[in-house]
Amino acid sequence: MEMAASTGDGPTVGIDPGTTYSCVAVWRHDHGEVIANDQGNLLTPSCVAFTDIGRLVDDAAVNQAALNPDNTIHAEKL
Repeated sequence: MEMAASTGDGPTVGIDPGTTYSCVAVWRHDHGEVIANDQGNLLTPSCVAFTDIGRLVDDAAVNQAALNPDNTIHAEKL
């Protein structure tokens, strides 16, 4: 397999869409760093829910899953 040539000196971002949790990391200044989500967590639940008021993702979706199991999707492979 041939690797693509580097197009710049900027950071590289990697996304791990995990079955249970997902995370995003950046490689810059010769080391990797996992980026915290809006809740300050390094791991984000891979969960989506559909409710009467709209779509919920990550922690918000997990928090309502027990009350809305038929409309909550989690632990799914892409």
